[in-house]
Amino acid sequence: MKNVIFEVLTNKKIAKDVMEMTLRGDTSGINPGTFVNIKLDGLYLRRPISVCNLEDDVLTFVYKIVGVGTEQMSLMDAGTKLDVLTQLGNGYDLDNAGDNPVLIGGGVGVPPTYLAARKLVEAGKSVTVIMGFNTKDEIFYEEEFKALGVDLRIATVDGSVGTKGFVTDALKRLEPSYIYTCGPEPMLKAVYNATSCSGEYSFEERMGCGFGACMGCSCKTKYGNKRICKEGPVLKKEEIIW
Repeated sequence: MKNVIFEVLTNKKIAKDVMEMTLRGDTSGINPGTFVNIKLDGLYLRRPISVCNLEDDVLTFVYKIVGVGTEQMSLMDAGTKLDVLTQLGNGYDLDNAGDNPVLIGGGVGVPPTYLAARKLVEAGKSVTVIMGFNTKDEIFYEEEFKALGVDLRIATVDGSVGTKGFVTDALKRLEPSYIYTCGPEPMLKAVYNATSCSGEYSFEERMGCGFGACMGCSCKTKYGNKRICKEGPVLKKEEIIW
């Protein structure tokens, strides 16, 4: 864990209730699948936000406006200084990918897959990305993923873009070597049941401290209790208990 002061560079709306923020600061030790914990004025608990992208000393994350904290963040201007805890969570192990990994994100579970996809493409892997949304108005990062050169597939519940249905419908007829996924728990469970290969599943959980001290985000696994903020948020398929 590291405490860093970041400076906001940009903060813009990219979809319905979805914002993208870029910040400059010390990004050492930040990896795909990890998260940061942001201190906000007037709020006791920090806000955990997954890492979306990383370029030298510039950090990007995407967040949805869902409460007081994220609404406060959405109003921040360039130049705002933020107190941020970094190097949190275990992240994805990209060495497990195999030749044809599939990355699956649902809603605001899409951003954590972006940096992982970029790193896997740079490593010469044949990468497929599946993004799931309710409707076309919620879609973001379509062009960014296409620019990476991945095989991008989009599923919308109402069928307004791409495959009609869920990410598991877009997953049909694919034979992934490995799965990396992040999203709401019902989606993770559906992906778990729809795939035979191994994979890594990034879970969301309400966090108190964000670095493993309070034990508030513990969950049961086949190998004992684990803290989502410390031993997670990424769990391997073989250890998950639904």
